[in-house]
Parts: sequence; C-alpha cells; structure tokens
Amino acid sequence: MEEEGDMYDGVRAQFPLSFGKQSKPQTPLEAIHNATRRSNSNANPNSKTTNELPSLSSSSREWLSSLRPSKNPTLPDDDDGPMVGPPPPPPAAADDDDDDGEMIGPPPPPPPPNVSDSEDDLDQDEVGTRFRIPLSNEIVLKGHTKVVSALAVDQTGSRVLSGSYDYTVHMYDFQGMNARLQSFRQLEPFEGHQVRNLSWSPTADRFLCVTGSAQAKIYDRDGLTLGEFVKGDMYIRDLKNTKGHISGLTCGEWHPKTKETILTSSEDGSLRIWDVNDFKSQKQVIKPKLARPGRVPVTTCAWDRDGKCIAGGIGDGSVQIWNIKPGWGSRPDVHIEKGHEDDISSLKFSSDGRILLSRSFDGSLKVWDLRKMKEPLKVFEDLPNHYGQTNIAFSPDEQLFLTGTSVERESSTGGLLCFFDRVNLELVSRVGISPTCSVVQCSWHPKLNQIFATTGDKSQGGTHILYDPTLSKRGALVCVARAPRKKSIDDFEAKPVIHNPHALPLFRDQPSRKRQREKVLKDPLKSHKPELPITGPGFGGRVGTSQGSLLTQYLLKKGGMIKETWMEEDPREAILKYADVAAKDPKFIAPAYAETQPEPVFAKSDSEDEEK
Repeated sequence: MEEEGDMYDGVRAQFPLSFGKQSKPQTPLEAIHNATRRSNSNANPNSKTTNELPSLSSSSREWLSSLRPSKNPTLPDDDDGPMVGPPPPPPAAADDDDDDGEMIGPPPPPPPPNVSDSEDDLDQDEVGTRFRIPLSNEIVLKGHTKVVSALAVDQTGSRVLSGSYDYTVHMYDFQGMNARLQSFRQLEPFEGHQVRNLSWSPTADRFLCVTGSAQAKIYDRDGLTLGEFVKGDMYIRDLKNTKGHISGLTCGEWHPKTKETILTSSEDGSLRIWDVNDFKSQKQVIKPKLARPGRVPVTTCAWDRDGKCIAGGIGDGSVQIWNIKPGWGSRPDVHIEKGHEDDISSLKFSSDGRILLSRSFDGSLKVWDLRKMKEPLKVFEDLPNHYGQTNIAFSPDEQLFLTGTSVERESSTGGLLCFFDRVNLELVSRVGISPTCSVVQCSWHPKLNQIFATTGDKSQGGTHILYDPTLSKRGALVCVARAPRKKSIDDFEAKPVIHNPHALPLFRDQPSRKRQREKVLKDPLKSHKPELPITGPGFGGRVGTSQGSLLTQYLLKKGGMIKETWMEEDPREAILKYADVAAKDPKFIAPAYAETQPEPVFAKSDSEDEEK
C-alpha cells in the first residue's frame, strides 16, 4: 500500500493543484526598493563616516539596518532593549556586562577615532529624527538632452512638469507611469527658446510656461495650448504704454489663491500682472526703482503665500517688495539697494510672512527678516551658482530650507543639495545628487513627502526624486512598484498585403523606393549618364574611330603630329611675323583705307621696361 501511495504522489506531482489562470509571481516591494536605494558615497560627501546614510529618520534607519548584514557579528546582542550610548568595547574586555536590562550610562571609553565616528552617527540620528528627511531611495526621470531648468509639481502630487534648455517640456504622471519612468507628453512651447519657469494654477487644471521669448503661454492639464499673452511694441520707450513684454521673460508664477492672475518678470526691466481670461491686455505694470534711469532686467519674481505681496530681484543686485493695496503703484514699499553683488536667481517667502530667502549668482544665500530689512539675519557662502533658475524651497513644516549648488571646474564634490535649519540658521546636511551635473531646481512636496531636484549639463538632464518607503506616500512609490507590461502575441499584428497588378493608376500601390531608384538609373536622361566613347565604325550620326574617319581624329590618334606651341611663344612676336604678309597682300578692310591711313609704327621692345 505504501508503494502505491508513493506512486500516486509521484503522478499527482505532475498535475497542477488548481485550474484556471495562474497568478504571476510578483517581485516583493522590499526587493524593488533595494534596487532604488541610494549609495552611501553619494549621500554625504563631507561626512567622516561613509558607512551610514546622513539625515535619515529613525524608522528609516531601523528599516535599513534590518536589511543590511550586521557589521559586528561577534558582538553580543541585547534582546531586552535598545542600546544607549556608544558601542561597548570588544568582547575580551567585556567581563562585567549586564544582560538583565538595557545598558544605561556611558560605557568604558573607546579609542579616540571611534569617539568621533560615534559622535557623527549620533548627530546624524538626531538630525534624521528631528527633521525626517526622506533620502534613502532615489529614482531619476530622464529624457532631456540639456540641463533641466524648470520644475513644477501639482498640489495633489500626481503630475510633474520639467522644462529644459533643450526647449522642451516633459509631462510625467505617477498614476500612469511604470518602472520605465517615461513621460506621457512632450511639448516645445517656443522654438529656439529655453524653458525658464513652470507654475501650476491653484486648482491644478492649467499651468504657466515661461520661456526666453517675450510671450508666456498657458496650457491645460493635458498639455493643450489655451493661449499666449500679447507682445509689446519694442519701439515705445515708456514700458507702461506697451501692451506686453518687449524682451525675453525671466520668471513667472501663478497667484497662490486666485486662479485668474499670474505674475511675470522680463529682461525689459518690468513686472506685469496678467488676467488669464484676457490674453490681449494686462492688469498692472510695475517698474522697479533704479539708481539711474535706464532698463535693468528683473531676474526673478515671487508671490507671498496669500498673494498680497510681490518681491522682485533686480539686475543691479537690489531686492524690492510691493504690497498690493488700493492705489498702489510702482514705488516699492521695501527697497534693499545692495542685497547681492550679482544677479538674483530666486526669492522665496515663508508661509508666516516673516522670512524672505534670496539666492544669487555670487554664490550666497541670504536670510532676511521682513520686519527689519536693513541687514540679513544670516549669509551662507560657498554655494556656487551658474544658472539663473537656481531656486530655494522650504520643507513642509518650514523647519528646513534647501537649495542646490552648481559644479565648478576645479571642484570634485559635484552637484549638492544643501539643507539649512531655519531656527538655528545653520547648515544641517549636504546631500550629493550628481557627481558631474549641477543641481538647479528643487522642491519638497508636502503631501508626497518626497524631494525633487533637477540636474544637468550641456549634454544631459534629469529630475531626481528622493524618497523613503517608510515616510513617503504615493508618487514615486506608485510607479516604481508597477512593472512594465510584457508584450504578448496579441500585440503583434501582421498587416495583410493585397497584390492587384491590374488596378487603375489611382488605386495602384506606389513602387518601393528601391525599384524607383533602379528604374531611374536605367534611364540615361533622368540619371544624366555621360555618353560612352564609340568603338569601331560610327552609327546614329556619330563618327567612329576607324581608319576612314576624319583627318583630325586620325592625327590625334597617331599622336605627336599636332603640337600646341602657342603656350611657349611670345604673343608679340607671333603677331609681328605676319606683318610683312599683311603689308604686301592686304585683305578685307585694309585695302579700303590704304590711301588714307598712316603707316603703322610698332614700338620696339625694351628689356628694361619688361623687367619693370
């Protein structure tokens, strides 16, 4: 009986356990996120310890440590509670360890190098626990061929816009995107002009596109053009009398509360407020205050959170702020003459309206108190900036603000993302994004809890998305976990070919290009084929090369009998050798004037004149 049971088990193993469509094996999320995890070397280039990721939350660090192999397998594990303080000394010296409870208080002093390492780890743990920066994983949205200079994420966090110096805008949808991370639409707003800024409307049904041209464009959520604003007359000197901008735009933002109002700044030295419902007229023209009369470009502009205040960065390094109130004009309420030494690339208000951040080409980031604007609260130096679109962003709780840095020729750090503490006004962390590309735009989305950073150089560009599986929601987590669909047999459709050689010329299929090319080559007129020389007797009116042909061809064939000596003769002597014959036997016109014409006298050749 046992042998029969074993036989039935062997036969049963060859048949499926269930019928119907079998479920496909799915890759676990843990393995997927392991593939997108950031390397330790790129996380913090200035950190002394390269074995830990900087600025991670406690939950993220526990998740990462559970996936990694233990570094010290010989050390005893305390199962009763977490370890507090620096690690214990080696097992040889650990004779008095208590296994009854968790370790409290400082252990015996370790060697000096380990002290600095443990302090760095504790500082990183403290920073990660306090600020909860999602940095453990990273994906890159590629597709641009030059630096990505504009970035916009809608309020829901479902769609991302990226604009580049390659004149295109790419649209990404997290809900419809799979692990290939491809854009669903590409736009070219204005041919030959760089994309400088993108901004979503408050309702996220439209977005503003600002390029290097003088006209901003409005698109709907799916990328269809709704209209473009009018261009002004460049021959009118007073900018208030022009209908629109007369030079290239530098920045533009949608009103944070009103979906019909936008703000733009331009190289013509003006800021303009527009109504989206009327593309042919503007609501307000703002001319900044200048030390000398002229046209100084406005490099950037920004709204505050409530849309009651406008800030503009002027090309002379000044920062000017206008409060929108009844009867307001171009005179600024706040004017900082020398805010920066170079052009200002970005301005950012805090949500409470107390802090203003400014970023400039001079490699600095300044923190201003709006209640006391004479001097900045803090100046952060050594932040190289080579792009006019390098911006500043706040964290969702506004405890941190971040900005990107550009790559310098002699530097080896690459493009960094720098985080600063708003309360203590100090640098918290430097995160390496790309070793060769500069970081231009950055954003920290409040609902997704994911950090977006655009990078690029002259030959490539992309958008890096930093996230933490334990802290972030939706966004990159959705598209990374969705594998691309495999092609099936039904995807391949063989188009039937119908041969009808006797069809009318109207319905006859056009021959292939290869056949047309061969037919043209056979036609001597269409191919402009040169005539080949005739061998043998002539035919068709053409003379051959036989013995009975023309005398000239016969002499040329024999060769040597006709010599062209005129190249070696003196032209004067060649003409004068016929002078005697012409005088003795004149022909044609000369006899008619023989009695009236004087006798010609030819000048004698002089060797000295010829040399001169």
